[in-house]
Amino acid sequence: MMAILKEATIGSINSIIGIIKIIMPIMITLQILKDYKILDRITKPFNFLARMFKTSDSSVLPLLVGIIFGLSYGAGVIIQTANEGNLTKRDLFLITLFLLACHAVFEDTLLLVAAGGNGIIIFVARLVAALLLTYAVSRHISLNENEELIPAREQA
Repeated sequence: MMAILKEATIGSINSIIGIIKIIMPIMITLQILKDYKILDRITKPFNFLARMFKTSDSSVLPLLVGIIFGLSYGAGVIIQTANEGNLTKRDLFLITLFLLACHAVFEDTLLLVAAGGNGIIIFVARLVAALLLTYAVSRHISLNENEELIPAREQA
């Protein structure tokens, strides 16, 4: 029993260290890009998504990171952006909804292609489904757009 507990603990710690090795450089790079206003130029072409979903322009970065890197790594950016007070509850809800249907599109698509799937069909189907779902919901939810997110540590 102790051997199993020891192995689980060591495995968990190794997983956390592995995630930190990936998330920390991403967060540092994003902060440098933000400080030098490069991030604004990178996300600007995708601001149509914010207009389409009626969210703030600040929602574009977490959305893009979640699409490219997936939920595990994108969550760090989403949490940081939310803690900075740049996202409303509505923004967070719609980002999460979109990413539920369409996260890590490159990674997942490549895995399914390796298993014999058609990459173009998989990629386009996921992207279109996420866009349609989020667009439809964004037109029907009634969360107050001006309501700021209260970080979990402040709610307790």
